[in-house]
Amino acid sequence: MSVSPSSSTPPSSSTHLHLAVALDGAGRHPAAWREPGARPGALFTARYWADAVSEAEAGLLDFVTFEDGLALQSTAPDGPDERTDLVRGRLDAVLTAARVAPLTRHIGLVPSVTTTHTEPFHISKAVATLDHVSRGRAGLRVQVSGLPHEERHFGRRPAPLSAAELYEEAADHVEAVRRLWDSWEDDAEIRDVATGRFVDRAKLHYIDFEGRHFRVRGPSITPRPPQGRPLVGALGDGEDGYRLIARSTDLGFVAAQDAEAAHAAVAAILRARGAAAPDAEPLRLFGELTVFLDEDAPAAAARKERLDALAGEVFADDTEVFTGSPAHLADLLLERRSAGLSGFRLRPGTTAHDLPAVTRGLVPELQRRGAFRRSYEADTLRGLLGLERPASRYAARAATSPAA
Repeated sequence: MSVSPSSSTPPSSSTHLHLAVALDGAGRHPAAWREPGARPGALFTARYWADAVSEAEAGLLDFVTFEDGLALQSTAPDGPDERTDLVRGRLDAVLTAARVAPLTRHIGLVPSVTTTHTEPFHISKAVATLDHVSRGRAGLRVQVSGLPHEERHFGRRPAPLSAAELYEEAADHVEAVRRLWDSWEDDAEIRDVATGRFVDRAKLHYIDFEGRHFRVRGPSITPRPPQGRPLVGALGDGEDGYRLIARSTDLGFVAAQDAEAAHAAVAAILRARGAAAPDAEPLRLFGELTVFLDEDAPAAAARKERLDALAGEVFADDTEVFTGSPAHLADLLLERRSAGLSGFRLRPGTTAHDLPAVTRGLVPELQRRGAFRRSYEADTLRGLLGLERPASRYAARAATSPAA
């Protein structure tokens, strides 16, 4: 069945925050798997992930992200750390999202993909498939890797790229993926048994993408996704990341240690966006926070300290770590959005404790303040974030060409 563009997309409310959670094994803290209720024996099962996403959907969150990587988790920068007291191993993020998709109805599903060692053609059809399976709720969070021990898994290059080149390659990757999503027009599928015509070949287009890092002929082998183009996001914690967000994404995740740093990061991204893509849709920028939630700040801090003792070190993250109550977190989020943030992606310190604290504590608190939805108002991730469904760039060219 071909998918036609939606007639309209509800605007994103200026008074409502958007909320997402980052799902990462048992939680962001390295000792999270030892928390009561963590279910470490179920971490590599479909049921574990389905339960976590169902909890997030029950809290009316906009989307979840699935963390991923191309090497075992490690505390060492140059390879496996050989530790046996921390979670090691992951399920594939895209496949996990696809498995969970039929069990959910509204929440967006955004797997992480490392562009450094993957081909745009493969990623484009995997995420397009996820968008079809979820009926328009897929996204993609791109990330890069310059780690030599990940490089050795693939052997494609004699030496790792520089940081600037990694992000340049990621931008090429995103451009090729988006063109592949556009390579089928919305009505390319005919499926007319009487005439024997399944597809209109004139509505499938070569993309002929040629960049420094990729050459992709196309077209895709997967029909155009229900959203047209699933949303693309990236994390920014420095200038290279900010430029990638500005140039190539719909969603930016801003890692910052305090309010001043968040303001500076948003300003830098918006300046770069204005220079690189002045006519593009407005970005949806999400602040990043790692959260440990309890009935009050001392209880949350004590729980984190207990986990730190189990891990043998004080936990810190690349973004601000919050310990406190849902009400205090609501205060912070509502104040912090003045930096120009559309919402926040929260990283539960422990999934077993802090994800329900978000959905059953923070969300009701924000609802009481009129700052968060009370029901899902759209069926697609684009709709939830107030973004229009784009037309295929190739359909527009075909319509205006002399032969059309």
